[in-house]
Order: sequence, then structure tokens, then C-alpha cells
Amino acid sequence: MGLTRYTRATLLRELALILVAALFCVPFYVLVATALDTSAQAFRAPLSFPWPPHWDNFSAAWNTGGQGGLAPALGSSIVITLGSVVGLIVLGSLCAYAIARRAGRLSNVVYVLFVLGIILPFQLAIIPLFVAMRPLGLVGNEVGMIVLNIGLLMPLSVFLYTGFIRALPRDYEEAARVDGAGLMRTYARVVFPLLRPVTTTAAVFMGIAVWNEFFTALIFLSGSRHATLPVALLSYVGEYLTRWNLIYAGVAIAIAPVLAFYLFAQRHLIRGFSAGLKG
Repeated sequence: MGLTRYTRATLLRELALILVAALFCVPFYVLVATALDTSAQAFRAPLSFPWPPHWDNFSAAWNTGGQGGLAPALGSSIVITLGSVVGLIVLGSLCAYAIARRAGRLSNVVYVLFVLGIILPFQLAIIPLFVAMRPLGLVGNEVGMIVLNIGLLMPLSVFLYTGFIRALPRDYEEAARVDGAGLMRTYARVVFPLLRPVTTTAAVFMGIAVWNEFFTALIFLSGSRHATLPVALLSYVGEYLTRWNLIYAGVAIAIAPVLAFYLFAQRHLIRGFSAGLKG
């Protein structure tokens, strides 16, 4: 087996890929450089790397953001994200299992309705949602945001799970039925463990969407002690002064947990997403 020759075209492709990678790194450089700047340096030379770096920006952002610092906002973001993702995984997989295994016109119609839910902008219904949720005590607290996120992201969860379940063979389920397992036991003991790749994919996509959500959190949590990190960072934006160095330091703190989770789960991401498109 011969070795592939290193040609000029190969060199050009490598240089192009290096250039693209460098372009992707530019936002991260701007984030780190601005987070380590003073307020004056951030306005005078925003693209220059500060020396010496001002690490105090991170402690200042942590202690002064939102109402009482970023710690309460971080706790609210974690609770809302975990609650929403767990609910979407449980309910979305159950709904997708029913759609995928109950062949017929009704299942196809329900699946199409869920797909339409991905296309339609939820902002069209934000005022009716607020009016309906306020009398139920679901405005200004974490439970209401979890319910809202589950409803808004359920179409995406069903879409991912349905395509993956349709690609699964029925042999294991039929064997469990022969052994006397009921429908729910078959799902819990046989089907759900096979959904690990798409579950990781769904957790990554929907977790990032919930963690970064700003518009609905601003509408439903603004002014409460349960504001999430994106809403808490808004406190650095004033009418006459915007503290960009503290905003970028807070953004760096906010992206650290979700970036760590993404790096941990990335090997399952493409596999689950590509399998979800087969349906």
C-alpha cells in the first residue's frame, strides 16, 4: 500500500482549514481579552490582549451581577436547565415511542404537527402564554420556566427520538413481550437503554438552548430572585454606561459549565443526530 503524495493542493487545503479554525477562535480571543481588560482599555483597544491581565474582573462579575451576585443566577440556571432537560427526555421519548411504534394515519398527523412546532416561531404566542400562566402562579419562578421550556422544546425532542426509534429493530421488544413484559416495562428496560446516543444528543441541544435562553427568561423571570445568568448579565448594561469587561467576564463564567458538558458528550452528538434524521 503506497503512501499518498503530499501535493500543492494538499498544502492549500491544510492552509484553508487552519485559516477557518483561526477565524472560529477569534470570538474566544475577544471574549478572553475583553474579560481581562479594564473598562478604559476595553474602549481604547478592545482587540489587544491586556498585560497585566485583570483577573479581578471575574470576582467583580461574580459578586455584583444581578441581584446579589451571579451565584443565585447560576443556581437558577442549573435548576431550570436540569429540570427542563429531564422532562424533555422523559416525555419526548415516551411520545416518540408511541408515534414510532403505532403505525397509522393518526401517528403521521401527530408527527407532522410536532415538526410544525419546530418551524413556527414561539414568540407569536408569548403574550397568551404569559396571560395563561400568571393566574396559575407559574410566572417568576423556576417551575414555570421548566414547564414553559418543556412545552416549547417538545417538538425538537419528539423529532430527534422518533427518527432514532424508527431505526431500532423490534426484535428485543418482541422478545420482552414474549417473556411477559408489559408496554411500559418494555420501554423502560429494553427501549430506553438503546436510546443513549440520541438522549445525549437531545440533552446537548436542548440543554444549550435552555441555558442560553434570554427572551423568555427576561419576560417570565425579570425582577424576581430566580433570574437566570443571561438575565443577570443584563444588570451591567446601563442607560449611560455599559461595563463590557464585566459582561465578558460573566459570559465566560456562564459558558464554562455548558462547554464542559458539551466536551464530555461530543462523541455521542453526531451519531445520535444523524440517526435521528433517518426517520
